[in-house]
Amino acid sequence: MGDIVGLAAVVMLFAIPLTAIAMYGYYRVSKLRTDERLAALARGVHVPMEPEPSQAARSRRAGILLVAGAIGYVITFALVARVEPDAWVAASFGAIPFTLGLGFFLDSTLVRRDLRAS
Repeated sequence: MGDIVGLAAVVMLFAIPLTAIAMYGYYRVSKLRTDERLAALARGVHVPMEPEPSQAARSRRAGILLVAGAIGYVITFALVARVEPDAWVAASFGAIPFTLGLGFFLDSTLVRRDLRAS
């Protein structure tokens, strides 16, 4: 039990600051794009709007990322399990993002089917 607590503490130690940095980076890039667009409009330059991705495209992207992340997670712990057999327990948790990714793929398919029907 103590090993899990130590692992969780190390993961949280690195994950929380990295998440904060990623969120700030996303905010900063978004603000710079908005400022650039406003400056161009103030000078009278026509700036075409980027189309928003459809619901199906967003679901497909989320599905791809979750399935790829789950496969990488399982492969990582499978390699660790060659040395430490108990790592298969951790590898089994890769089923969670994998099934979530499959759910997003199903959602993408259903959204496309609904759009074709209407």
